[in-house]
Amino acid sequence: MAEFVLPYQTAIWTLFGLALLNLGQLLVSDIAGIRAKHKPGFPVEARGASFLFRSSRAFANTNESLGAFLLLVLASVLLAASPHWTNILALGYLASRIVYTLAYYMHWAVFRSVVFGLGIAILFGLAMNIVL
Repeated sequence: MAEFVLPYQTAIWTLFGLALLNLGQLLVSDIAGIRAKHKPGFPVEARGASFLFRSSRAFANTNESLGAFLLLVLASVLLAASPHWTNILALGYLASRIVYTLAYYMHWAVFRSVVFGLGIAILFGLAMNIVL
């Protein structure tokens, strides 16, 4: 591994953790679709009480913010942002996505929204870590 990446190893491992989370969400959503006899290729009905809807939205929401996280971690490494803060914020983001997913699955709407806001704040923290 390149020497300049070594201080960011924790942040790099969080990318792997996020990939595993994303894969897990995909599997949960697919299994929920099979159990609900959902026809592939058709939209999932927007019903908050439906586990299929909640699992597909949790997966989609992770995908929506994944690009920002990937780019911010990459920029942090390439622009030599503080490895300490990059690693802490990356772990915080991964933790927020895991908790967000579980809150969505459990139908804890208010808590889920708070955790989502925390994840967005962490993304802004990563951006500030780069420019400061």
